[in-house]
Amino acid sequence: MGNAYPGQLKPAGFEEALHSSIEASLRSSMSSPLPVFSQLYLEPEHVKPKMEIPLQCAERPDQDPPNDRASESTENEDDADDEDASDSSSPPLPYLPGAAADGCCTTDGFCQAGKDLRLVSMGTEPMEVPAGFCLVGAKSPSIPEHVLVCAVDRRFLPDDSGKNALLGFLGNCVGCGETGFRYFTEFSNHINLKLSTQPKKQKHLKYYLLRNSQGALCKGPLICWKGGAGRGRPRQMPASPRHPVASGKHSCRFSSLTEIFHHGLLYCLPAMTSGPPKKRHRGWYPSSPVPVASNTLLNVAPPPLVSGIIQPQPIAMGDTVVVPDNLLNNSGVRPVILIGYGSLPYFYGNVGDIVVSPLLVSCYKCSQLTQKTLESLGMSNSQLLSVEDMVLLTLQYLVQLGWDEIPLQEEFEQITLRAMLSAPPAAPVPPSQLPWLARLAASVSAGAVQVLVAQRSLGEGIGEALRSLGEGPCPPRRPDYVAIVCTSETRGVEFCVLVLGKYQSRALAESMLTTNEFLKEISYELITGKVSALASHFKTTSLGDSLDKQLARLQRRRREHVTQPIQGDEDVCINRCSFFPTMPLTDPMSDAFQIYPSQLSVARRLLSQVCAIADSNSQDLDLGRFCKVDFLVLVPPSQVLVHQTMQRIRQSGVLVDLGMEDAPTAHLKSDKYVVRLDADVHIRMQAFMRNVKQNPYTLFVLIHDNAHVDLTSALSGSVCHGELQGLADRVVNCQEVLEAPNLLVLQVSSFPFTLQTWQSRISARNEVHWGLPESQLVYFGLSDYSRSLRWGVASPILRCDDAFEKMVNILLERHPHLHSMVIRSYLLIQQYTEAMMSMAGAPSLRGHTTPETLAIVEDLLGGPGRGGPERGGPERGSMLLVRVPSLQLAMLARERLEEARDRLGLRLRFAVVLGRPSAEISLPPHFLARLRAWRGRESDDWVPHTYQDLEGLPCIVILTGKDPLGESFPRSLKYCDLRLIDSSYLTRTALEQEVGLACCYVSQGNRESAGPENPDELPMEVESPQSSTSSTSNSGSTTENTVSSSSAPDSSQKPSSSAGYPDAPPVPERDSAEGVKQECDSQGSQLPAAKPAPLPSSSVSPSSTFASPSSSTGPRPSPPAPSPGSPRVVILSRAAHGLLAGEPLGRLHSSSLLPHADVAWTSSLRPPLSPDLPGPEQSLYYRRWTSARQHHADFNNQAAPDAPAPTHPRRLLLSGPPQVGKTGAYLQFLRILSRMLIRLLEVDVYDEEEVETDGTSTNWPDVEVFEKLPFDLRPRDPKFKMASPVYCENMPKSLLEKTSDSKQDTPVKRDTMSVILTKFASHNAFHRCEECQHYTEASPVLDCTFHTFTFCSSTLGEEVNLHFVIPKTKEQYFVFSPHGGDLESLRLPLVSDKDPELIKSPIFTPTTGRQEHGLLNIYHAMEGTAHLHILVIKEQEMPLYRKYWPNHVLLVLPAMFNSAGVGAARFMIKELSSHNLELERQRRRDQGPQRQDVWPFVVMMDDSCVLWHSHHPGGPSSDAAEVTNISLKAVLQHMEATPKVALYAACGIRRWSSGLAARPPAAPFSRCHLQDLLMLNVDLTQDVQYDQHRYTCEEVDFNLRANSSRLLLCRFNHFSLMKKHIPTGGHRGPAPTSPTPVGPSQYVCAPDSEHTRLAAPPHLLLERFLQLRGHKLFPKAVHNTGHPVLSIDSYLSMGPEVTVCYVSSRSQSLNPDHTGLLFSGILLYLCDSYVVSDLLKKFRFLKGATLCVICQDRSSLRQTIVRLELEDKWQFRLRDEFQTANASEDRPLYFLTGRHI
Repeated sequence: MGNAYPGQLKPAGFEEALHSSIEASLRSSMSSPLPVFSQLYLEPEHVKPKMEIPLQCAERPDQDPPNDRASESTENEDDADDEDASDSSSPPLPYLPGAAADGCCTTDGFCQAGKDLRLVSMGTEPMEVPAGFCLVGAKSPSIPEHVLVCAVDRRFLPDDSGKNALLGFLGNCVGCGETGFRYFTEFSNHINLKLSTQPKKQKHLKYYLLRNSQGALCKGPLICWKGGAGRGRPRQMPASPRHPVASGKHSCRFSSLTEIFHHGLLYCLPAMTSGPPKKRHRGWYPSSPVPVASNTLLNVAPPPLVSGIIQPQPIAMGDTVVVPDNLLNNSGVRPVILIGYGSLPYFYGNVGDIVVSPLLVSCYKCSQLTQKTLESLGMSNSQLLSVEDMVLLTLQYLVQLGWDEIPLQEEFEQITLRAMLSAPPAAPVPPSQLPWLARLAASVSAGAVQVLVAQRSLGEGIGEALRSLGEGPCPPRRPDYVAIVCTSETRGVEFCVLVLGKYQSRALAESMLTTNEFLKEISYELITGKVSALASHFKTTSLGDSLDKQLARLQRRRREHVTQPIQGDEDVCINRCSFFPTMPLTDPMSDAFQIYPSQLSVARRLLSQVCAIADSNSQDLDLGRFCKVDFLVLVPPSQVLVHQTMQRIRQSGVLVDLGMEDAPTAHLKSDKYVVRLDADVHIRMQAFMRNVKQNPYTLFVLIHDNAHVDLTSALSGSVCHGELQGLADRVVNCQEVLEAPNLLVLQVSSFPFTLQTWQSRISARNEVHWGLPESQLVYFGLSDYSRSLRWGVASPILRCDDAFEKMVNILLERHPHLHSMVIRSYLLIQQYTEAMMSMAGAPSLRGHTTPETLAIVEDLLGGPGRGGPERGGPERGSMLLVRVPSLQLAMLARERLEEARDRLGLRLRFAVVLGRPSAEISLPPHFLARLRAWRGRESDDWVPHTYQDLEGLPCIVILTGKDPLGESFPRSLKYCDLRLIDSSYLTRTALEQEVGLACCYVSQGNRESAGPENPDELPMEVESPQSSTSSTSNSGSTTENTVSSSSAPDSSQKPSSSAGYPDAPPVPERDSAEGVKQECDSQGSQLPAAKPAPLPSSSVSPSSTFASPSSSTGPRPSPPAPSPGSPRVVILSRAAHGLLAGEPLGRLHSSSLLPHADVAWTSSLRPPLSPDLPGPEQSLYYRRWTSARQHHADFNNQAAPDAPAPTHPRRLLLSGPPQVGKTGAYLQFLRILSRMLIRLLEVDVYDEEEVETDGTSTNWPDVEVFEKLPFDLRPRDPKFKMASPVYCENMPKSLLEKTSDSKQDTPVKRDTMSVILTKFASHNAFHRCEECQHYTEASPVLDCTFHTFTFCSSTLGEEVNLHFVIPKTKEQYFVFSPHGGDLESLRLPLVSDKDPELIKSPIFTPTTGRQEHGLLNIYHAMEGTAHLHILVIKEQEMPLYRKYWPNHVLLVLPAMFNSAGVGAARFMIKELSSHNLELERQRRRDQGPQRQDVWPFVVMMDDSCVLWHSHHPGGPSSDAAEVTNISLKAVLQHMEATPKVALYAACGIRRWSSGLAARPPAAPFSRCHLQDLLMLNVDLTQDVQYDQHRYTCEEVDFNLRANSSRLLLCRFNHFSLMKKHIPTGGHRGPAPTSPTPVGPSQYVCAPDSEHTRLAAPPHLLLERFLQLRGHKLFPKAVHNTGHPVLSIDSYLSMGPEVTVCYVSSRSQSLNPDHTGLLFSGILLYLCDSYVVSDLLKKFRFLKGATLCVICQDRSSLRQTIVRLELEDKWQFRLRDEFQTANASEDRPLYFLTGRHI
């Protein structure tokens, strides 16, 4: 194997040389003593020695053990290798290198991972060489012109004299980074040397490699494999690492392990890690240094540090233990040393036959716990146990263990914690009394635990125990545990345990191996032929007969006949040549995609979490900028899983819903969105990340499914057991993924524990845990399997095959050198083979087959229930899943089972499928034909791609691979055989993911289906399977995301009437569990008994199984098919069964184990973890008590030692039980995320038509023409459709609308339409983007200044104080006094200013209650141009608006307007603007311009204006208009550029409607009402005021006043405005509230009455009363447009039934012609002195017309009646006087009604 050295050991001088070497080394005073075994290398003609290697390696105590274990050992069967083929007289032995694994590179000069190793390519590449290694050059015969670069441990290379090279080999691949090659044969295969002779390091490692002056790597001196002067090793190694290890210094040691811990060194005793065991001794993880009390240290000075390496120190003679030769062969036991307390000796000799484990050591380090940890445990330092107490507690723990149980670290830690918390303080145990107390504690074990007292050191006791074990005769009862106690005065108390039990020692040794390590061990045992003895044993049956002969005998009896396929009887045979696959056509599998309530709930929670990230102040995610969703799914390297995910993507239709693919081609392109984590992932990821960068407005979601499978760090990743590791870290944690602002990472896992360490990159707030609401289907998961053991049924669904375990134990004792999984595999193959033989004519084997195996095979061969065509039920079989992690063993199992099946004539009865991750599913043609027939696809070339495609096919699936990778299985899966899962799976993830293969949904029974509660949601197709008592229905289980061919009900089931949620009340989960329990009882009654029993009376004798059709005695009942809703049966090993059972049925529950092999506990003591703890609490537990190991991807994700690890803000974790439906949940999440983004880009705008007039289009109005146009008095805007029409000429005489007497004060639903936002849209407070970040970003409070603007209002008759909040960035728009900085005015430009980017008019937006939803971000609408935007708000809302809009100027109204309506805001804007115009004119007058040169316009815009459009005529042949989206800036600049714009009182634009695009534009300009967006000339409208008391229709009122004053109001019809429907806030005013419901008629009451007072302003009550009861107040005016109601100086809406004629009382005003018009009533609302009796005498009224006079108080009301002489023509009654029913703190309004006489 390339490990030979040309020297032989003198047999007679071995012992003498050994002792003299040790003594010389110990007495040497040299700082670098020679190796202990230097003199053992003698002349070349002698036999090579056994190498003794010190068990220590330089490692940091807080890191994991390296893959390269620094110790080797040899066994008796190692033969001496020749030095070189040229130096040997014998011809070279032919050598056949092992075949490379599938997918590995075989190119010369490259390693199997595809990395270039040639010196010409690697010369300038930077390389990190581990300490103690050097770079050497290897020669390959296939490319002699090249040198391959390798990293080799210097200890296995010769020194300058050509000697002192340790036997064996240890090398690393510098190309792919894989480490730990223990054999040069293995290493030569990896680097593709392609040798024809036996690989030898002496022959093929030729040169040292050095760096030249330019830093390039080049060939150096030859390696001196033979003694000689010019071929020695160079004195200086430039290519070596920073801290080289001096050759030959392997015996370094410290006086105690505390010193080792201090200097960063630990004992390292690797156990069967990455290669065969014969060159290696066992080791423990160095993350658990052994504690030693400070008073036990020897008086030895700490060794000095030289170049970062510890120098060796003298060793006491008692600290050396020589391991006897042939220890394992002689005793049948490989002892395991459990470190306790103190320092272990050095082991020499046959160190490969011992193992050192740190299993107990963590609890002896309790004194190192921090005060914070103790406080979290509720403990103090006084409660910590002493070393003596810990020794006694350890012995008590070992005593209570059963013969088939091994110590568990977590179990012992929990016992220690309970002892510290519960035990009262006691007197300390004197060390002198410890030995006899220890013997007393062990005395109750019946000899299973013995105590050995050593006088000087642990080495003395260990050496004595090993010598007695290897030399003495085997005692009849060997103890399982030997506790060694040493209480010397100089060393203090020391303690360790020697495990000698055959089962315990093997299980402990195997439990220390990782999955990769024990799979490599198994591969080595199979390749090297170590299993030959075991294989020979299994060539015979359990009866001692030859297996081949028995099969041949049964084959001859069968002749050419095979058992009839599944639809026939088992005892009917046909000729194999006459079989043709004509199957009865059954129901085709359904491909319907189903979303269940639990999946929808999880998808919504994921969406909520994404929204929470976007809403956070960190601005890590801006959802407002994205317009679509794209995704990529990363899956583990499983071909079946890739097809499974692709199938669900196709069935879900998510590609079409997201707009990524067209419907006809979507099913062909699903492979673009699923990527395997294999060697090709980097190419796909590069394309994906390039797409991410090129589409910044697309939100990408990178879904890492089954994220727990491979979390190896990219720095330590390599090719391990044929699989690339570290790929997930390279992909998910690369810098591009972390920094992309438009990329979300969603990691999905059933076992997320390894993602939840304290170094986790995922925030605990970003975790979404699966919830299982009660529904028609109940999930049967891991916890349910554990609880099922308490049901007390005859045959539980979680079983342990005791008979199989007994057979295993016998074989384990016979073959101590083999891994237990190899033995279990051979036995399992034999069991299934003999079970088939017992049913095929060898009944004598039934008694030698375990009942569990026999029941499975009977069920498999017995077939399904007889459905028959007349029953309409398909005849299908069940599936058996056998888990075989080793690929070689799995291939062996398939080969043996297929051979036995075919020779027994069962080839048509069931299939044997090898489930290999890297391969597709392969089936024989006749099974393919059967599946195609079932699917109705006989004509095409369909083949199964997923295990779910095997639904109903009787088959054995041998699932191989290191871990299950998330594949889903069909409902026909009935048995999961996990008997190979033993003590190698002692972490929570490793164990639970194996049992997770059986998890599924079970049915609660039939339910009535109902439609979806919300019609807007996706339709739910919830299956309604038959009850468990039905014998014709299939299983009701659903698969991973309930999307599979097996999700369709059988044809025997009655289809549901509708799809949706079940309407029946949910059945409690315990009821369903009870039903499952009963089903298990019924199944158990049909299984064979534990002892061999005769066949049931209904069965046919096995001897007649292959009878001809003529001799058939008729059909017999077959074993039952899986009942609907019954969970799958799981068969486990005893060790796994005990962990899943938990207390009190078993041992420690699996949830308390170490969560994953890649993590470590942060403390030896921690609170217990309850199995039923919810997911969020479990996550917090693991984040507190676990940390990532060095090779974990999150290991480097840590900041300061005490600071929390940084988390990625755009990374989420979805965790849920296995096979629960996570794929469907995250696909639904993508769908609703896309919908939400579309909704964020969509707004509901009002879509209502108004009456149009035709005309031509021009850009600007001609003022001389425009002033001749009549003013359209009717408010045509659709928002006024429920307001009173304004009387004008040519109105229809009556309205056809009917009046409702039951009108309520509820908002009227208006027509809306969803439109997509454009780049010119205005936004609310939730919008985030880089462009407008400075526009809306928060500024420090000190950067805002508060100013008071005071002026006298002539309308109010008092001084008004307005408050401004002005950010520093907006102060340029204001004028401040030079002294004091008081606000003087708002800057206004000149009319003559011509800057193309200038917006002259300041923009005022009155807003209330919409600090979040108001569209107050107009940065994009203004195209980023500088402008002044002032928010007009109420005083009580100032803190809210400052919070959401800190960079806006706020105009705060006085407190008196807190309950006022929009009229007050518009009134104050106009008053402020008028006063400011005068101030600016005065300021500008000193600078030269005239008064009229100052810009007189301001803009008043609502807070719901969202988009603007321009409308122009289409082409010559088109009748439609050309609609273009434009910005607000373009609209304002166009209106500001209007010729003679100062002559217009106001300019505005029209409201958008969908009909505007379907017809040519109307007249370009209209003289009509303006609303929503108004550019107001405050100079011309100084005498026209807004009504400060109005809540609605204030714009109509103002427009009528302005028109009556002969002012020009111009509307630009070729511009339109979209208004967003915002259901919250606004100036509608508060709704009247009272303790009891009130109607509109109760808004007013009689004066001084006891009427219920309403909490609403009086003017609001009056407006709503008139709006809703106006038709009652003016009955003559209802639907009578010819007789309107006269309203003087004001417009108040009295409902759409009442027409109002507006008349101004001012002189020279413009009023409609009322000649000959009879009015049906008159409304006098707060009339002023301009209204006189002579004015009223000009109007004529109908008889019985109504008069309504409204005043501020009763006194004014009476004075008005007298002043206007109304009693002459109008009749009044006392009962017709009313007041508003407002609260007493507000002055009510009074009004009086009368009738015309």
